[in-house]
Amino acid sequence: MEEVLQYLKECKTFYLATCDGDQARVRPFGAVCQFEGKIYIITNNKKPVFDQMMNPKIEISGMNHGTWIRLQCEAVLDSRREARVAMMEEYGSALSRMYSVDDNLMEVFYLQNAKAVIQSLTSVKKEIMF
Repeated sequence: MEEVLQYLKECKTFYLATCDGDQARVRPFGAVCQFEGKIYIITNNKKPVFDQMMNPKIEISGMNHGTWIRLQCEAVLDSRREARVAMMEEYGSALSRMYSVDDNLMEVFYLQNAKAVIQSLTSVKKEIMF
């Protein structure tokens, strides 16, 4: 899990895919942190992606230094204030322009049942489960 977390941080921008009925949706994300041994991401509960993530099966993809990651997982909503605080502690300077811990907009999800594949055109595929 640590390797996946570090990889996503180094990507700076990674892409999250959801399903919206019969249509795939992909959008850029950038904030990711570790809290209580889990990887967390953040969104706004007024955005369509929030509702789409209620169907917990998501995929994340990103590129870094000539390699890419594909991460299949489930997103689990964590409505605890402590989880939101952890995200703000990690990305406060960037997120504070959009959110506050108690604004009733900021939502965090942790990733579970995850399978990550990191590879390049010339490397052997590396699989990480967490």
